[in-house]
Amino acid sequence: MSWNSKFKTQSSKLYYPVADPFSDDPEFIPLTRTQVLIAMGVTALLLLLVSKLWVNVGSGLMLPIAWSSEHALIGVGLGVGITLASSVIYALWSEYRQSADYYLKLVLKPLVFPDIIWLGLLPGLSEELLFRGVMLPTFGLDTAGILFSSLCFGMLHLSSFKQWSYVVWATAIGGVLGVSALMTNNLLVPILAHITTNFISGCLWKWRGFKDDVA
Repeated sequence: MSWNSKFKTQSSKLYYPVADPFSDDPEFIPLTRTQVLIAMGVTALLLLLVSKLWVNVGSGLMLPIAWSSEHALIGVGLGVGITLASSVIYALWSEYRQSADYYLKLVLKPLVFPDIIWLGLLPGLSEELLFRGVMLPTFGLDTAGILFSSLCFGMLHLSSFKQWSYVVWATAIGGVLGVSALMTNNLLVPILAHITTNFISGCLWKWRGFKDDVA
């Protein structure tokens, strides 16, 4: 039995094993492990550069980040909650399920288990610094600021217009992360939530794929 025929997914970026509906999709171009890692690294550097320039040349505002055991626990717990919510949405919403399968196959399939560390750290740090750390206080620590920064966050995850449902979910998650930043006034919370979500989901996706592959 082939790798593609064995996948059954339960969640998103947010990431799990999937039945492959894109094996005959002419638009799907598989990436190598090196290409995925380079893309993650370059994207993270660009987002960090934009954040730095935004603070230095633009508004000069940035949400504070400070270590707190309580906030660390809140961030990790929020990440676990987002992962569980993703699995529910995946089971109930077919359009999102297809979109998540495409995204996960593109990003996760070429990676090996140690790479999941970078999958958690690079997006978790760079995206939160830009969208919650800089963009949110610039456009307002209020509902409008959360909505605008979340929409920009969602659009970052648009790989093609067919994946609109993934953008909708990413936008909603951006809103949750924005609210957590606003309520705690600490960027540590959304950073740890984002890292936790990516790391747990990535590990589960790869592990279930591995078990099916050797079965």
